[in-house]
Amino acid sequence: MATTTLKTPRHVAIIMDGNGRWARERGLPRSEGHRAGAESVRRVVEACHEFGVKYLTLYAFSTENWARPVSEVRALMRLLKDFLEERTADLHRYHIRLQAIGEIERLPAGVRRKLSEAMAATAAYRKGTLTLALSYGSRAELTRAARCLAERVREGRLRPDQITEAALERCLYTAGQPDPDLVIRTANERRLSNFLLWQASYAELWVTPVCWPDFTREHFLEALQDYSRRVRHFGGLDDAAS
Repeated sequence: MATTTLKTPRHVAIIMDGNGRWARERGLPRSEGHRAGAESVRRVVEACHEFGVKYLTLYAFSTENWARPVSEVRALMRLLKDFLEERTADLHRYHIRLQAIGEIERLPAGVRRKLSEAMAATAAYRKGTLTLALSYGSRAELTRAARCLAERVREGRLRPDQITEAALERCLYTAGQPDPDLVIRTANERRLSNFLLWQASYAELWVTPVCWPDFTREHFLEALQDYSRRVRHFGGLDDAAS
């Protein structure tokens, strides 16, 4: 299929899996798998710019990841800080805005500072949005949204019968962003793992056996081509079936 005929998703979300497996297969420490995975992030950001994907959300660090060995968590935080220092230039080149969702307050101070600087420096860009899910868990996000709504009811700013899907969505980290059209997961894992459970309710899923460090532009294009062939009904019927 020629790239010019692609029905490009507006928003792609990726669960980047397989860094540790990739490193283990090569006799390397897990940190090297994470470092190699950072290069895949660069390739996918460039591919989004090339193919016209406006929103890219990456599951970079989950709330569950805090339970990993302290040495690995520290290595991940150093890598995140390095990524923000080294790759913000790419965001400037493509006029991509950086955002972050999750319990950002749990991140180390140095990482928070670099993240804040990068977001402020790219805030005016509108050609694309890269969102990093950091210390993120969808159940925690939904719990936070429920507390937000309950507080508004308690303060008299909202009636219970005014609690709608739209009202809840305004309390999510992703308020103002379109829901993902396509969720990609690498390393042949077939679950959402507490990622964008509300937002991905109607997303198309695409799974590849390729580990994240080996994920290339061509794999991303393959996912877009597969998405382009699908017909999305959102619970309804197409004209032929009806």
